[in-house]
Amino acid sequence: QVQLVESGGGLVQPGGSLRLSCAASGFTFSTYAMSWYRQAPGKERELVAHISSGGGSTNYADSIKGRSTISRDNAKNTVYLQMNSLKPEDTAVYYCHAVLGSYGYWGQGTQVTVSS
Repeated sequence: QVQLVESGGGLVQPGGSLRLSCAASGFTFSTYAMSWYRQAPGKERELVAHISSGGGSTNYADSIKGRSTISRDNAKNTVYLQMNSLKPEDTAVYYCHAVLGSYGYWGQGTQVTVSS
């Protein structure tokens, strides 16, 4: 079955960096685009980054553009989100997402807390 397992979250000071990882299994990873979403307390889940199946095309939400990089390693079935210059407003649960056919799959999420 399809599984998405995020890791790499944690507590970081403002200005710090984190690299989130999402390990995928149960489908042919290299043929599907992947996305990262986040959901802050009391807010709706929002798309923050998207990468094409081959990794050649990426898109970012304005909120993280210029501070973050999405990438993937198709040999390891893993997608990453490198986040730099973190701000308190980046505090959220970050989710990995894949759309296979007409169904969307989510990981369990990883908590990112930016605080001094």
